[in-house]
Amino acid sequence: MAIFKAVKISESVYWVGAIDWNIREFHGYTTHHGSTYNAYLVLADKPTLIDTVKAPFKDELLQRISSVIDPRDIAYIVSNHTEMDHSGCLPEIIQIVKPEKVFASVMGAKALNQHFTLPQEIVPLKTGDELSLGNKTLAFTETRMLHWPDSMFSYLKEERLLFSQDGFGMHLASEERFSDEVDQGLLDYESATYFANILLPYANLITALLDKVKATGLAIDMIAPDHGPIWRRDLAVILDKYRAWSEQKPTRKAVVLYDTMWHSTERMARAVEEGLREGGARVQLMSMAAFHRSDVAYEILDAGALVVGSPTLNNNIFPTVADVLTYLKGLRPKNLVGAAFGSYGWSGESALQVNDILNEMKIEIAHEPVKCQYVPHEDSLAQCHAMGMKVARRLIEVAG
Repeated sequence: MAIFKAVKISESVYWVGAIDWNIREFHGYTTHHGSTYNAYLVLADKPTLIDTVKAPFKDELLQRISSVIDPRDIAYIVSNHTEMDHSGCLPEIIQIVKPEKVFASVMGAKALNQHFTLPQEIVPLKTGDELSLGNKTLAFTETRMLHWPDSMFSYLKEERLLFSQDGFGMHLASEERFSDEVDQGLLDYESATYFANILLPYANLITALLDKVKATGLAIDMIAPDHGPIWRRDLAVILDKYRAWSEQKPTRKAVVLYDTMWHSTERMARAVEEGLREGGARVQLMSMAAFHRSDVAYEILDAGALVVGSPTLNNNIFPTVADVLTYLKGLRPKNLVGAAFGSYGWSGESALQVNDILNEMKIEIAHEPVKCQYVPHEDSLAQCHAMGMKVARRLIEVAG
């Protein structure tokens, strides 16, 4: 008896994935609400499995498939993404199913063979290739670096259904399979968090892909990602959000992140915050003792300024601030202005080091670093307030 059942999502397609209620860390960011590993079964003359799941969830996948057909009736397997949360149980599934063929993108075929010792050859696919399932047809588009070199979209032509692998996904464990069934606030938060922490480095490629899809006039009625709920209504909403997030047009929002040892840098941060507010900016103040790096990435997605404060510890940036800056540097946010500040005991390198990192991130420096030895008093706090005012003025100039 199959405990886990497939969920029908279209005329011939079933969701056969797995729900991971407990995962709280993924790609270096906190997954507050778990995740799903989505796989899809296309019932056609040649039954086809689109992606598999993370290895520990193999039995859940097989039970969901078994609630619809005998897994050994699957003729084809298509791997849209090599990452282990989608391919982890692929070798075992191939052994059980013994499909006629297994397909992946050109880079996917190469990557799968580097990941695993597979029981059969992977057939490579390139953009423009099509696969006949008898009474259905899949068309393929390589989406390299969205967000791995092997990434690929599969499009079920007859049902205008796009299998988008990690694109348009989110980490959200839920019994609801469709986005319109999920609380809108939660949906907005998790989709933005996912984009900020996974796809932001590839923003230029996303814009180009959206333009390409629009130019082709490809009709899409449903988007089925590899994580989170399926999009079946108001697709323009998520497509427009992806374009806006990719363009990263600056707003009047400023993020002030910091950590502190004896509250000196914290006092400086509050003075910067007040200066920003007086200057007309909206402010999100984030102590790295209270927030995770991925929370900062989420807040940066719709911001126009990043101001960073750090105490000096052993001639260096405080560890939690170094951590989040390393993380943000890899995400490559665009169109930000910023500044650095910090307190110190006797050497005082941190503010200058933070300033250097902001420069490396191509953030426009709107104010020279402000340093304070030991406890900030009136003069130091006034400098921080003035920094906030100056950053706000520049922010308003660029954001409009």
